Amino acid sequence: MSEHRVRVAWERGGIDFGYESYPRDHAWTFEGGVRVPATAAPAFRGDPSRVDPEAAFAAALSSCHMLTFLAIASRKRLVVDRYEDDATGFLEKNEAGKLAMTRVVLRPEITFAGEAPDAEALARLHEVAHRECFIANSVRTDIRIETA
Repeated sequence: MSEHRVRVAWERGGIDFGYESYPRDHAWTFEGGVRVPATAAPAFRGDPSRVDPEAAFAAALSSCHMLTFLAIASRKRLVVDRYEDDATGFLEKNEAGKLAMTRVVLRPEITFAGEAPDAEALARLHEVAHRECFIANSVRTDIRIETA
């Protein structure tokens, strides 16, 4: 249906290529020209001021869930004024003993204009958003949604 391209570029820059010393910093350039400074996670010698793939993974799941939720709410004629999510991704050993993003917890806080759906209806909206999220449908990661 569609393609999504990103250019990932890294250079050694003349620095020693030993594990302790080679640079982890690189850049992601997306279609349209948006450039994101990226690196390894800080636990793997990355620069904490840059985005690491594990955080980007959690952000992609959160963003996809939000966009799907907004589409569903709009179709149901619910007006969302604000949506914020403090998502957390967990890099842990999976059942095969390999490091993996085993789970991501989404914690959406939503403000509706007018009357908000009750807790049960809100939970159903999140269930549908999760089921229809393209990224969630693409991964084995356990995705949990915690609402207040």
